[in-house]
Amino acid sequence: MITVVGTGTGAPLPPDAGAALAGAGLVVGGRRHLAGATMPDTAERVVLGPLAPALDAIEQFLEKPADQGRVVVLASGDPGFFGIVRALAERFGAERLEVHPGVSSVATAFARIGLTWDDAVVVSAHGRDLRTAVNVCRAHPKVAVLTGPGSGPAELGAALRSSGRVLVVASALGAGADSGIGSGAGTGTGSAPDSGSASHSGERVERVTPAEAAARDWGPAVSVVLCLDESRLLSPVRTIAGPPPGPAQWALEEGEFTHRDSMITKFEVRALALARLGPRLGEHVWDIGAGSGSVAVECARLGAAVTAVEKTLDGVERVRANAAAHGVDVTAVHGAAPTVLSDLPDPDAVFVGGGGRELPAIVTACARRARRSVVVAMAALDRVPAVRDALVAAGLDCDGVLLQSSRLAPLPGDVTRLAATNPVFLLWGVRPPVRSEGVAQ
Repeated sequence: MITVVGTGTGAPLPPDAGAALAGAGLVVGGRRHLAGATMPDTAERVVLGPLAPALDAIEQFLEKPADQGRVVVLASGDPGFFGIVRALAERFGAERLEVHPGVSSVATAFARIGLTWDDAVVVSAHGRDLRTAVNVCRAHPKVAVLTGPGSGPAELGAALRSSGRVLVVASALGAGADSGIGSGAGTGTGSAPDSGSASHSGERVERVTPAEAAARDWGPAVSVVLCLDESRLLSPVRTIAGPPPGPAQWALEEGEFTHRDSMITKFEVRALALARLGPRLGEHVWDIGAGSGSVAVECARLGAAVTAVEKTLDGVERVRANAAAHGVDVTAVHGAAPTVLSDLPDPDAVFVGGGGRELPAIVTACARRARRSVVVAMAALDRVPAVRDALVAAGLDCDGVLLQSSRLAPLPGDVTRLAATNPVFLLWGVRPPVRSEGVAQ
């Protein structure tokens, strides 16, 4: 049996750790946990650094006779919440684990600022690509980011400078009596305190702008970063924790959006475009030639971070108005593609609407940078070969359809006719999966 004790957000160790440690033959934990633990003199100690050596040491000890004592693992916070329980269960089986959870750093950080977190999205950037956390922060109003080296408040702040978000940086949670809100952590953004005191004067919870976060060296004491849209912190009462459930429907009627002279992607086209784009939480989608922003808004409703590029100023305002009307975040960029694209973060998927002579160049620029897929809608048959060639040249697998639909339309006398909509070509390119080369046995 392996006893896993969550130490919460600080020291001393919780009361239930004492009984487990009294019969320990092997104790695995961080240096500060081992330093504060009372255990038999005969117990082996393994400092928890790289995970693989610690797991190997546990496996070797489990092969010893039972009278050698039990294995005790001391882990920060709640070890079942983005913690070591996953690795232990995968290696040794969940039935061999006895877990005593502590209070996670996420729960503690939200408690310090007096907010519920049942509606928060929690994302780990510890040992992972920061871009997923950035995309979640851009798309949702209440996010907790578990940080790590190279993915801390400074890097997160640099990526979110123009997002309008506020970052709450919680450092050394549980360490010392200073557990209130630190300098710069009032209701406004305030000015950040001297970074030299952040890791030496006990626990600190600091509210800063992304720019302020990017300008500081935060050191190793950061526990968690909360990314907040302060205009939308209190959601309605929830019955399901985490991000809100997806929309009840998509491919909304054109009347759900403000648009100019019917210049909007029709819902039949939008339905297939969304299916091929596959927008989802943690990803970034571009909507190029956004017009009304109907595709951008629908992608945001499905959880993605979205950037809409529109060359007209009134179009940009229309995109922003439609996003606000549907309660989602869409970053509207004024400019002409492909020139403006060089300043944008790489997308996972791209929708390109409209036509024009620049269309092949725009598709080429998008296809080179899209991680997963590019979808192009166009009315002109003449544009199809060049767009297909651009997708294929970028290494994407290309397919497409001609969409023609007829909608029910009323006639006098309580009868109905079919009214044809304009045909639209929809092409999509999908990046093929990378296959690892194996050796036949």
